[in-house]
Amino acid sequence: MSPIITWVLIVLGVLVLSSLRIVKEYERGVIFFLGRCTGVRGPGLIILVPIFEQMTKVMLRTITMNIPSQKIITRDNVSIDIAAVAYYHVVDPVKSVIAIENVYSAVNQISQTTVRNVVGQFKLDQLLSQTSEINLQIKNVIDAHTEPWGVQVTAVEIKDITLPDNMQRAMAKEAEAERERRAKIVAAEGEFQAAEKLGQAADLISAHPVALQLRTLQTMAEISVEKNSTIIFPAQFMTTVQEAVAMIKGDSRK
Repeated sequence: MSPIITWVLIVLGVLVLSSLRIVKEYERGVIFFLGRCTGVRGPGLIILVPIFEQMTKVMLRTITMNIPSQKIITRDNVSIDIAAVAYYHVVDPVKSVIAIENVYSAVNQISQTTVRNVVGQFKLDQLLSQTSEINLQIKNVIDAHTEPWGVQVTAVEIKDITLPDNMQRAMAKEAEAERERRAKIVAAEGEFQAAEKLGQAADLISAHPVALQLRTLQTMAEISVEKNSTIIFPAQFMTTVQEAVAMIKGDSRK
């Protein structure tokens, strides 16, 4: 075999090997023929025309992107630090390659800007109580910006809100005052219910005088459990005893 044929075979072998590409299941290859996009290939083994075709791989898996903490001034002029996380994936590989230079960096930058703009429209109380609605609004705004790039944002979550120290102390005082208010309301409701029950008991006892004496005897029995207790008989009780004795004597005479 002549040296020329040997070199030709080597060159052909190198060209064939360089034209083979393996695209994984979660990837797609955007093909360019002489600089013109001709479509998407994959997954599996891809054979490119040597020299004339090039391929750019695009990952389709969901990407978890941390949105770094940044200072934001709320609508009621409170300075806070907010960190969030965004989840997105590429739905159109061609757009993600042709429409923008670096889709991943672009999504990160637009996410930071959107979080700052959206959160600044709410007051601090709204931010703490309506987190789910704010997350959804941020997600929709980012998704509207990234749709022309072939990217779909699936979720955005605010994961950390850092308040100034003076604001934390003020909120702690507010929470303590709220708990005291609720405690006083509960105590007042208990007193009101107790007064109602005592009033009903007084009406019942006034209709049945003997019930008061039975209650007195029950109280005396409870006191007598302690042997060193001194029992004081109320004058009303003594009057009732005299009436009972007189009634018994009257019955015996008959």
